[in-house]
Amino acid sequence: MSDTEARAVPAWRGLGHWNLYFMGKLLLLWLGYLNLQPVPNLALAAFLLLPLPGAWLRRLRLLLALPLALALLYQDSWLPPFARLLAQPGVTDFTWAYLLELAGRFINWQLCGLLLAMVVAYVYLQAWVRFTTLTLAGLAWLALQAMTGVAPSIPMAPAVTATSVDAPVRTQDEKLQHFYRTQQRLQVDFPASAGTPAPFDLLLLNICSLGWDDLDAVGLRDHPLLARMDVIFDRFNTATSYSGPAAIRLLRAGCGQGSHQSLFEPAPQQCMLMDNLRSLGFGTDLALNHNGRFDDFLGEAQRQGGLAQPVVEQQGMSRYLIGFDGAPIRRDGEVLGRWWQQRLQRDGQARVLYYNSTTLHDGNRRILADGGTQPASYRERVQALFGDIEQFFERLERSGRPVMVVLVPEHGANLRGDRMQISGMRELPVPAITHVPVGVKLFGMGDNAAGPLRVEQDSSYLALAELVARLYRQRVTEGGQVDLPRLLANLPATPWVAENAGSVVVREQDATYIRLKEDGDWLPYAAK
Repeated sequence: MSDTEARAVPAWRGLGHWNLYFMGKLLLLWLGYLNLQPVPNLALAAFLLLPLPGAWLRRLRLLLALPLALALLYQDSWLPPFARLLAQPGVTDFTWAYLLELAGRFINWQLCGLLLAMVVAYVYLQAWVRFTTLTLAGLAWLALQAMTGVAPSIPMAPAVTATSVDAPVRTQDEKLQHFYRTQQRLQVDFPASAGTPAPFDLLLLNICSLGWDDLDAVGLRDHPLLARMDVIFDRFNTATSYSGPAAIRLLRAGCGQGSHQSLFEPAPQQCMLMDNLRSLGFGTDLALNHNGRFDDFLGEAQRQGGLAQPVVEQQGMSRYLIGFDGAPIRRDGEVLGRWWQQRLQRDGQARVLYYNSTTLHDGNRRILADGGTQPASYRERVQALFGDIEQFFERLERSGRPVMVVLVPEHGANLRGDRMQISGMRELPVPAITHVPVGVKLFGMGDNAAGPLRVEQDSSYLALAELVARLYRQRVTEGGQVDLPRLLANLPATPWVAENAGSVVVREQDATYIRLKEDGDWLPYAAK
């Protein structure tokens, strides 16, 4: 080779400071903060190692490599698919106070310290250690594991025997589709109308951001309100971690659990809870303690859930909290009390109320005497909410009317967060978020002084709709005191599957697995 050719091809210098990028990702992988994909990362490293003649080509490569590296880092993270972020309401809907609060949660000072220590070690050791060799060896080892490793076997649900219609279930994706096919066949057998007035009122209290894990975090798992319930569902799965889909799933509880996409498609009439109840003689009402505009919550509930306009006028009610979007939130007791007053004035036809509350939503702020705001304690808001419901229960009890109340949260708040999503983030519908306390309380239909009966199997909305249908049938045919144990016997169980746009979670016993893309791999979810 001539001297000119030797000068044209630069000497091999390895990855240089790019080692910090790859070493940082390997450290994050080891700590559980990343789902590093070895083959794309090896491809990026190869691109950076390719010897190029001429300084302008190397500068061009750097310009190309920077956005590629950022995109690959995002792809390796546990953050939702970018398309999902684009589909989210704009950040302009959030208050500045909430944006600052979220920004602060993203900073993990312990992790920042580890990354700084790695940089310092690199600066001092780069003259003696071939970091490029270590980086490539680490990526190659991960790639070899990915190519030769066996994917974990994910147990899904009690499997239904395959028929001539269903092919034998083999892969995890096939198991998921088998689950949805099985659920598609399930529906509640609502009785035919008895031709008489409906025998009780039904109140569905759909509470945002209330999970068992959140109650544990603030020490309120044993709150007196839950002890006052007649029935507690210990293993209820909301099947989603977002409000609109959760409301739709409740309002379509007449059928088994569908996919996330199916929520935005027309549903058979037998799935529509409100339609079924109207056919039995119930009138249906809607009430909110917020305006329902964020992410078009009210519009979705009306279009996909069969609801009409809210019947409780909020004009004249005081502002209890300011939401993360700057909109006022009313006191739960005030809204429920106004609806009950309206209901007593109308008398006559039994009513079903769908009530939605955002009192516990992340980012809500308390209003100060001077008109300013400050962060509102989650524990204090739970205590206020539960206190309002207890006082409302007292009013129902004094009325002597037969009423069934179902407390069913939309999802948890993810108050504690984990390594894969910060506190308050709910993109991944993991059990810490979708496992919620569901309680049923009956008034004017007999006294259950022995404490709540427990439903210990995995359950979801189908079990609630079945319970309502059974209570109607029992009250119409038998009247008198309700036989709770008979009502709860053999309620339908639902295997633990939860889904948002772009992510699916399954759980069996203590194992949780997640798929982040429709064609992606199933991965164990390591929250701790």
